[in-house]
Amino acid sequence: MIDAGPVWDDVVGQPQAVEQLRAAAERGLVHAYLFVGPAGSTKLEAARAFAARVISGGEDRTQRDARLALVGEHPDVREVRRTGPSISAEQAREIVRVSSLAPAEGTRKVLILDEFHLLQPTGAALMLKTIEEPPDSTMFVILCDYVPHDLITISSRCARVDFRTIGADLIAARLLTEGIEPQAAIAASKAALGNLDRARVLATDPALAERRAAFADAPHRLDGTGTIAVSTAGRLLELIDAAAEPLAARHEAEVAELDARISAHGERGSGKKQLEDRHKRELRRHRTDELRSGLATLAATYRDHATAAATGTGTAHVEGCTKAVARIHEALDALERNPNERLLLESLLWSLPDSLGVG
Repeated sequence: MIDAGPVWDDVVGQPQAVEQLRAAAERGLVHAYLFVGPAGSTKLEAARAFAARVISGGEDRTQRDARLALVGEHPDVREVRRTGPSISAEQAREIVRVSSLAPAEGTRKVLILDEFHLLQPTGAALMLKTIEEPPDSTMFVILCDYVPHDLITISSRCARVDFRTIGADLIAARLLTEGIEPQAAIAASKAALGNLDRARVLATDPALAERRAAFADAPHRLDGTGTIAVSTAGRLLELIDAAAEPLAARHEAEVAELDARISAHGERGSGKKQLEDRHKRELRRHRTDELRSGLATLAATYRDHATAAATGTGTAHVEGCTKAVARIHEALDALERNPNERLLLESLLWSLPDSLGVG
């Protein structure tokens, strides 16, 4: 059920982006928009809201066209997500084909292209002409966490809308409105690193405090040996795997709901394959986000010890702690390249000094 209110209600912490999109809808639309901002910054919610505004002609979220667009079910609002680790040339060709089709109901259709920063270079070349000059009835809304080199030309053909990382206070406030207890909302908002989607998962995760403590305590266990590094990495990864259980439970509920619809209406057009693919992506992202959050906590431990030593209130080796923070940030950067996470963590922990920066 869609609650009463404007279509923008699910866009959190992005007043400038909403203002820009409202103005665009009022003064006249262009053929393509590029939403750029970090994961969990409600880019998809904004894309759906913008599509709802365009298709329905207003901002009442209970109006039929707006309501369907907001939940991703309007026939003239197509959402395209990658089916593998990247958006392939084959998928790009399908996007070009779909863009040429006439709208199913009205005079305009909107194509929302998610995670477009993962578009392969060959796919970018295939899509450039279509995004430059789509059919008059087609509007693109392209979502990127960032703009890689291969997308610079495409990005120059779009009206850009920037999204910012959501502040922890805004995330906590949003979680409170969704029925999360205050203590859990505050803890999840701090651990989510500005990602509202992740905060929603963490807010129902009773083991969040245990994981944060385990990463914070890791430097106190390290002694420069591979044995301790490997065992510590194993324990941290076990906690990360266990953290996916709330997400897996949500996935099971979604599958059960879909199975009930299939039993009633048949499997054709049900979106079962798309649901399975989305679940795989979400689990992969959840694991990466957990590791990223844990490494940020690990870095904070060394940083706090270095700060205490520099101000004369601690005994840590400042240079050793500073180098440890740099190594952790190198590991964080390496996560963008989809490495073997176990080997990455084991190698990192083996290279780190103990909590006093010695080793």
